[in-house]
Amino acid sequence: MSQLVIEPGKSSKQYWRDLWRYRGLFYFLAWRDILVRYKQTVIGVAWSVIRPFLTMVIFTVIFGRLANFPSEGSAPYPVMVFAAMLPWQLFANALAETSNSLISNASMISKVYFPRLIVPTSAVIVGLVDFLISFGLLALIMAWYQFVPSWRIAALPFFLLLGLVTALGAGVWLAALNVKYRDFRYIVPFMIQFGLYISPVGFSSSVIPEKWRLLYSLNPMVGVIDGFRWALLGKESALYVPGLLLSVGLALAILIFGIRYFRSTERTFADVI
Repeated sequence: MSQLVIEPGKSSKQYWRDLWRYRGLFYFLAWRDILVRYKQTVIGVAWSVIRPFLTMVIFTVIFGRLANFPSEGSAPYPVMVFAAMLPWQLFANALAETSNSLISNASMISKVYFPRLIVPTSAVIVGLVDFLISFGLLALIMAWYQFVPSWRIAALPFFLLLGLVTALGAGVWLAALNVKYRDFRYIVPFMIQFGLYISPVGFSSSVIPEKWRLLYSLNPMVGVIDGFRWALLGKESALYVPGLLLSVGLALAILIFGIRYFRSTERTFADVI
């Protein structure tokens, strides 16, 4: 009869190798979350288009027409806003899914061993799918305004990766906190709503006075949004390099410390969830 021997500390040493070994679970959870997200909805994936489109219309009216904020160069205001809605929607959806992912999979976490980091990481894929669907709408809006992006669009994958890193870093941190402090299920939606208005989604970050630009870039999504506009709007948009570098540094720091905190509390998840 074969015996199962559990060596102290072995699971910790092989943790990162186990992430690769359990990649099948990652695919399963990601696909399940995508299917569940729009299950029993009347218009299904169209919600991924309707929400950012209506937000774009509202922001265009409020900031572009009533407040008379400038656009990026000669770029149409709706195009400028929707170019920012893409990374923000990616961040907001991914953060919402990851922060609640451990609680949603409580029964599995309390019964089966696997690297818990797989759960919030797979939840990010839902936000990525919404992003890809909304990107198709942006292409239609650009075609409507006869606005053609330049070669800079080749840099878009970098800014997409930066947005995913920012969302995952904050998400794993909040997911771990949500296990112990259930108040975060109410705090996260407020954070997302508040962040929408302090991020340059409905307006260009160029309206921020130069002396405050670097301080404003302490919000890591500022660099992501500005990067998306720079890539999609071409010469109509200028990139504030110090702010971008600060955003990259902050995103990496949030990811590293988020994973460290997640790993330090992971062993208690099954007991308190």
